[in-house]
Amino acid sequence: MIHPSDTYGGILPVADWLSRTRVAQGRQPLVMRAVLEAGIKAYEVMGGLAIKNGFTHVGLDHTILVKIAVTAVVTRMLGGTREEITDAVSNAWLDGHALAAFRRKPNTGSRKSWAAGDAASRGVRLALMTMKGEMGYPAPLSARRWGFYDVLFKGKPFSFQRPFGAYVMENTLFKIPYPTAFHGQSAVEAAIQLHPLVKDRLDDIRRIDVRCHNSAMTILDKTGPLYNPADRDHCMQYMIAVGMIFGEMTAEHYEDHIAADPRIDRLRAKMKLAESARYEKDYHDPAKRSNANSIQVFFKDGTRTPLSEVEYPLGHRRRRKEGIPHVMAKFEKNVGRVFAAKQRDRILNVCLDQQRLEAMPVNEFVDLMVV
Repeated sequence: MIHPSDTYGGILPVADWLSRTRVAQGRQPLVMRAVLEAGIKAYEVMGGLAIKNGFTHVGLDHTILVKIAVTAVVTRMLGGTREEITDAVSNAWLDGHALAAFRRKPNTGSRKSWAAGDAASRGVRLALMTMKGEMGYPAPLSARRWGFYDVLFKGKPFSFQRPFGAYVMENTLFKIPYPTAFHGQSAVEAAIQLHPLVKDRLDDIRRIDVRCHNSAMTILDKTGPLYNPADRDHCMQYMIAVGMIFGEMTAEHYEDHIAADPRIDRLRAKMKLAESARYEKDYHDPAKRSNANSIQVFFKDGTRTPLSEVEYPLGHRRRRKEGIPHVMAKFEKNVGRVFAAKQRDRILNVCLDQQRLEAMPVNEFVDLMVV
């Protein structure tokens, strides 16, 4: 589970700074196409590293990849040569790296909300240092005993599924319409499908069988007390219970006043997660990249619900035609929450016109976002 959009936290501010500097010098600013191209590159770096290499499995937080990608791409944006990019990235690999502990009990907490920004800022810092002449290192990954592979990756070198291109950007999973962890999207959708069948029979439920892939098991399978919203939004059982009880899932459902509903923990206690070999296989299949979950509810009287299975959540590439209107609606809704109507309309007019957006100076785009 990675969030490559986090890299824009480094890319866009640097592009804005470069553009304003150029304008002050009487030169042409960068345009937004450059930002979008940098985003594609950053997505590829993050995804290329993540697809075949288990950073979470060795206890490292995925934001390490935000730092690596931002370091590489921003160094290039600053005019770095191939050698300078290599120097900068070598420093990024030698850097201290965040542990995934703050996403797991008993340490789950609000660091989740700023860890990616912290990683992006560090990537920018390393890029700037390199462009001022900071040296690089020849073997930060492969050095025997002291390199990244031996110290943090159990001696295993990285492997890659494909050459760099645009695969990650093209296969991005949009988080719509539920504010849940990546691997919980299809589970919430499956739970909401069951809502009409179980909402009036919650006390009659004997057990709830949930099938998922290994990454969902590793990241989201949580039992016992959940202490805060950050804890709850990484708990598969909590998400499913909310979907079955309320028939929806919003950010508010992670708050204390909702979590205090005793029905949620009662349902959580009746759930058992198990790995499906097919879901695991299809999750890693580059032609499918499914993100499947299924739920079946068994009642005390011996009856059961049909299996509620969602292999591809609404934000998946295979459901683009269905999902894009929801992406647009989510974007418009959230822009409207922050900006007054006149400014909101200017932002929407630019962002929904690809040619106009690509040609727009970065500094003018950022000015649109100033409240």
